[in-house]
Amino acid sequence: MTLSSRWRNVAPEAVYRPRTSGRLVRMVGLTLEAIGIDVKTGDRCRVERPGGGDVEAEVVGFDGQRIFLMPIEQVDGLRPGARVWPLQGSADVPVGFSLLGRVVDGAGRPLDLDGPLLNTESGNLNGRYINPLHRAPIRDTLDVGIRAINSMLTVGRGQRIGLFAGSGVGKSVLLGMMTRFTTADVVVVGLIGERGREVKEFIDEILGPEGLKRAVVIASPADDSPLMRLRAAMYTTAVAEFFRDQGLNVLMLMDSLTRYAQAQREIALAVGEPPATKGYPPSVFNKLPKLVERTGNGQQGGGSITAFYTVLSEGDDMQDPIADASRAILDGHVVLSRKLAEEGHYPAIDVEASVSRVMPQVVDEGWLQQAQLCRRLMAHYRQNQDLVAVGAYQAGTDQVLDVAIDRMPRIKAMLRQGLTEGSDIDTSRKALNDLFPGAEG
Repeated sequence: MTLSSRWRNVAPEAVYRPRTSGRLVRMVGLTLEAIGIDVKTGDRCRVERPGGGDVEAEVVGFDGQRIFLMPIEQVDGLRPGARVWPLQGSADVPVGFSLLGRVVDGAGRPLDLDGPLLNTESGNLNGRYINPLHRAPIRDTLDVGIRAINSMLTVGRGQRIGLFAGSGVGKSVLLGMMTRFTTADVVVVGLIGERGREVKEFIDEILGPEGLKRAVVIASPADDSPLMRLRAAMYTTAVAEFFRDQGLNVLMLMDSLTRYAQAQREIALAVGEPPATKGYPPSVFNKLPKLVERTGNGQQGGGSITAFYTVLSEGDDMQDPIADASRAILDGHVVLSRKLAEEGHYPAIDVEASVSRVMPQVVDEGWLQQAQLCRRLMAHYRQNQDLVAVGAYQAGTDQVLDVAIDRMPRIKAMLRQGLTEGSDIDTSRKALNDLFPGAEG
């Protein structure tokens, strides 16, 4: 049987298995049900459509002999009794150095106009397990080019951090700045569930030609099927794992982890899994750590993946189930504040609400003391801000508040940064030291 040209583009590594095909018996919402095929969960299948343009689907569950399939693409035109063929290479995805500078979708198909992918290798979509005792510890700082993060929330090479924000507070722009300024060998960007317009803007305007040269972009916009969005997040991680295995230091940016969780929720609910926490089935909270734990440092002497995941806070609610679960499995979180964004403070990082759990392991004691002192002054000023604003505070009443009032303009200036301005880690350290020279906690 000959593959159509379209199907050859969809799954270039897929071939038919010499087994009898099954047939489609039911379609409910996003779920296809088939009988008569010998497959296991995670396998891919081809569903014939009248007139060509067959549909690729993945096995996501079963009930006795009834197989549940989730289509990767649009399913218009399917009919009862359509033939269903199992395919090989279910978990294989293209990886390799030839992906640098390219933009692909969740199946590894080029979205740019630079032709087909050449000289790729085969990677596993599900990654491979690394014994936690064999991972290299986080000991080195990573320069991300953002002064507020470098100085106050210092990142370690191999750390996993969440960027927590509501809509419209600048998280995509912040990711673009880190892509351009971070001292990493390779940058892997996963745009999961974003609007198609934002995908193009991120690549053309935020990332730019220079940023794209050392980057791989995997994009699965909001109108993709939930399975494609799920696969795109896993594929992003698989590409980052390939470069880590080559001994390189990788920066992985995924926007967003929430869209990944929502895609899994759609799939789980479609196959009948009962909802648990605010509509999220248990499988969502099972998949989140499996995805995140694939990043981080490799074995001693190997490469690393420093990962930033954006987490959307619905209505700026930091107690959202996905936000709460993400904080528990990540090595720190950076909170973007709508209030700061409305004040024109960029990047709108709420330093008081943010934390880097590995900072004590990667900076010296003096640095840590200065950062803690800055936090205390900011918190004390915020607690008494109303008194200061209405002129009710008398200077000399509170010595700590006097210092906070004196330093706040310089603290705010230090934490602000222009979109095209990079600040390396030495410059950021000096800026903090100039605020508190000789600080002793």
